[in-house]
Amino acid sequence: MSDVLVMKKEVGMGKTDWTIPELLQLSGGYWSTCALHAGVRLELFTHLESRPETAAETARLCRTDPRGTEMLLDALVSLGLLEKRGNRYLDTPFAAKTLAKDSPSYLGHIIMHHHHLMSGWSRLHEAVASGAPLRSSFSAGERESFLMGMFNLASLLAPRIAGAIDLSGRRRLLDLGGGPGTYAVHFCRRNPDLFAVVFDLPTSREFAEGVIGRFDLAGRIEFAPGDFHVDPLPNGCDVAWLSHILHSDGPQKCASLLARAVASLEEGGLLLVQEFILDDTKDGPPFPALFALNMLVGTTEGRSYSGAELQGMMAAAGLTEIRRLEIDLPNGAGIIAGRKA
Repeated sequence: MSDVLVMKKEVGMGKTDWTIPELLQLSGGYWSTCALHAGVRLELFTHLESRPETAAETARLCRTDPRGTEMLLDALVSLGLLEKRGNRYLDTPFAAKTLAKDSPSYLGHIIMHHHHLMSGWSRLHEAVASGAPLRSSFSAGERESFLMGMFNLASLLAPRIAGAIDLSGRRRLLDLGGGPGTYAVHFCRRNPDLFAVVFDLPTSREFAEGVIGRFDLAGRIEFAPGDFHVDPLPNGCDVAWLSHILHSDGPQKCASLLARAVASLEEGGLLLVQEFILDDTKDGPPFPALFALNMLVGTTEGRSYSGAELQGMMAAAGLTEIRRLEIDLPNGAGIIAGRKA
């Protein structure tokens, strides 16, 4: 498992023995975050991937102010993301791999998605006071960062998940709300006889077809546009994959969506739900608990769910043999499986 995804045990991650310096470090931790986001947004890491440049040269390439550029470059050196050789700067090998745009392991899309979320998080107190989201839509650029950010993250986990779930004998997979279709791609790569359909909003088609084409799977994976809450779901599938979909809605909509997904499956069909799963007490693990606040800021009824809540909704939708799969995933994520009787 790549450690890129793992929420490190830093200050605040389940601590009970706080000190004043640690509390202040937690409070000001966004400084480092903003330095990283600025470096990605200005494409500093892309320009410094293979050739060391001075601050003035970098400023010219990025069309930025030389004084501000030098300060940001030195801050990124202090964080261990750039190297400084005399008065020249160069990506570290890790930064070149993950933060330069032409790298196949580029994570800038998900980092920019995190950047777009910051304005809402800075007003978290307003969302808590009102119970209402602080935004309701993405711009085109923000949607691209979101969808390709999901591709970034899923690309790190999907090969291992596809290898850990036995889909032998399954013929057709429904990737419900699959966005760029990353999981459909890796399930099909792992299972040569499997076909798939990615069902998502029409705005996802361009990204999904690009990803599917990149892996040369256009003959086995199709994109079907629609709103999974209201439009008919594809039939003829014997496995359905719902990855990080339910947290966007409240319990009533989740129950309705699960019932629709089960109804669309053939008898004996397998339904798989991946979510950031809370303990049944709902006060941990830290990432699902904090992710619930992200849903408060950005959705009307979204939240993180406990394992008991998810299994209860799946049982009410008509699934049996419900169990959490023994796959170790980062950030409190888990996969729950159930069969249609």
